Amino acid sequence: MIDVNKVVEIVSDRLNGSKYFLVDVQVSKSNEINVEIDSEETIDIDFCVELSRFVESNFDRDVEDYELTVGSAGITSPFKIRRQYQKNIGNNVEVLACDGRKHRGILVSVDDESFKIDEIVKERREGDKRKKEYVVTNEFRYDEVKYTCCLIEFK
Repeated sequence: MIDVNKVVEIVSDRLNGSKYFLVDVQVSKSNEINVEIDSEETIDIDFCVELSRFVESNFDRDVEDYELTVGSAGITSPFKIRRQYQKNIGNNVEVLACDGRKHRGILVSVDDESFKIDEIVKERREGDKRKKEYVVTNEFRYDEVKYTCCLIEFK
């Protein structure tokens, strides 16, 4: 079986200094390798092909038979690493908290332990005759959420 750490090392070496960053590497028991990358900009399919060939050049198919897929993190895929949170500051996101509640708002800040979103809520506050919309900033620790992903809205 191909060692996932070896794949991570190979991909990380190739991505070092580029606009791309590694999101995830998975290797199944049947040697199906899945490499997921992201970028602050768009992902170029030609770069995915180049990276795939680079990874392949580091393994001998006569020694290990494997299947390799290199692709980009989908825009609606859940975030897996902090850099994806940083990349999406200012964008609409959906957060599913561990308590089962969904929150939707704008990702406003990210740090090592947590992130914050500005969420519009309708509530009645002291002095209000009826419910009004207010912006509430919610902070979440990474271990308090089941997922966070970009929220695509068509208007």
